Amino acid sequence: MTETTSSRGPDNERCHQDAAFSDPAGAVPGADGEDDARPAGGVREALIEVLARAAAALMLGIFTYAAVKQWLAAPTRVTLLLFVVSAFMTMGLALFARVPIKRDWTPFAFICAVGGTFYFLAVRLSPGVQLIPELAGASLQLLGIFWQLFAKVSLRRSFGILPANRGVVSRGAYRFVRHPMYLGYFLTDIGFLLANFGVQNVIVYGCQFALQVGRIVREERLLSDDERYRAYLSKVRFRVIPGVF
Repeated sequence: MTETTSSRGPDNERCHQDAAFSDPAGAVPGADGEDDARPAGGVREALIEVLARAAAALMLGIFTYAAVKQWLAAPTRVTLLLFVVSAFMTMGLALFARVPIKRDWTPFAFICAVGGTFYFLAVRLSPGVQLIPELAGASLQLLGIFWQLFAKVSLRRSFGILPANRGVVSRGAYRFVRHPMYLGYFLTDIGFLLANFGVQNVIVYGCQFALQVGRIVREERLLSDDERYRAYLSKVRFRVIPGVF
């Protein structure tokens, strides 16, 4: 999530993009190097913003109803309940994200962002094979949720679904990896997958992880236009997992 704000010093904030629909403002380089963004403002952009957030809220509500119904049938499935909590953290808070200065509207960025965010709609909620105990999976999920909270507190309201420039943030969780929110997502996803293993969930999470990598690459391309973000890249080497990626 990101937004460039000249009032902040170079050591205080860094650019990041993570989950919410906001404003198609500014100019974002497309895959061919051309400007693919639209100028901010206007009735059309405001309507898109309202419809996008309304659709996100509707999908979150449908998913929550289905998941809670499954959980009530088997209250010992803590990982399912935490899955709902994680989805609300990602989507619920994102619905109140600020409108960014500029956002990447290219088809590739849109597919990666929307697919990587709404993947939970395709997850098999019914019980699967437990590769690890339920409590072990729940522990991984809690670790991921707390890390997401730390990252979101570091971002404050500078987050959204589409790649966008909402500010340069280098504080908090962003001192350790460039995309700490994705590390939190990874931990919660792995916790649920290992405790609810199945072919469908393996496919869904495999696609989701690939889409998240696409989001990260696209996001960094957008944010590299900001010289403060380029300075941040030189200080924090790894994107998501220290020593690995």
